[in-house]
Amino acid sequence: MTQTPPAHAGRHAARNTERHAVRYTDAQLQSLMEALYQRYSYDFRDYALPSQRRRLNHALERFQCDSLDALQQAVLDDAVAFGQLLQILTVPVTQMFRDPGFFLALRQQIVPVLKTYPSPRIWVAGCCTGEEALSLAIVLHEEGVLERSLIYATDINPQALEKAATGVYSILRMQQAGSDYLAAGGTGRLEDYYTVEHATVRFDARLLEQINYADHSLATDSVFAETQLVCCRNVLIYFNKTLQDRALGLFHESLCHRGFLGLGSREVPHFSSVADDFEALPETKKLYRKRARKYASGVRHDT
Repeated sequence: MTQTPPAHAGRHAARNTERHAVRYTDAQLQSLMEALYQRYSYDFRDYALPSQRRRLNHALERFQCDSLDALQQAVLDDAVAFGQLLQILTVPVTQMFRDPGFFLALRQQIVPVLKTYPSPRIWVAGCCTGEEALSLAIVLHEEGVLERSLIYATDINPQALEKAATGVYSILRMQQAGSDYLAAGGTGRLEDYYTVEHATVRFDARLLEQINYADHSLATDSVFAETQLVCCRNVLIYFNKTLQDRALGLFHESLCHRGFLGLGSREVPHFSSVADDFEALPETKKLYRKRARKYASGVRHDT
């Protein structure tokens, strides 16, 4: 006969796990990040410490290491092991039409302005496995502007970029995506844009042709193009204030006069060095516009 464990057994187990958890200081964590930067040129030194701790705790368990020193030795000696660690440190989590209200506002307020440009350019920073870039491509297609647009989708995770370029995803994720697509103002059916292949779906090549996937680090790289819209959603929350400020500075530099910036639900440009250069669009979810230039004479203010 199976006995049910007492109610307090779970609490004892949790305390026991905590007692045997690997303990390390912030200085040791930063030392590991410095070593990774020096060895592989991936810069996680200004990522938020609470997020880094969660990811490293998972990595220590995955690699079965009893110290950060052991983990460091394992990944510095083996590039394949570092590639596995990179998947943990970057936490690739995304979905199509995430926060559909954002895409609805983008469709209604941003796309009409993008249509006025002969060749709109959009930068999706931290694109992960490509779902957000594809969502943008679908919106632009339905609004008749995709064919003359170019979407730059960048990330530091090479495996995520490889997956994004295939346009292939699990069919299990499409049911929620279909509902979010409609809530985002979709004019047809999401299944019109993909074909089913066993347990996966493959998105239309016409969408992928307008997306340029490339490696780019917000921590170390510079601006590569002038854009009319930058979307960086649910990425800045993993950065500390220094790196947030650097990333927002890159977006400001990339955006053309009166360009647009889209952020995640818990992200704002406030308190950054470019905070005064952005204004929130009314009645939108995390959409901002670069303010008009101010001229020394005080006479001319572009709109």
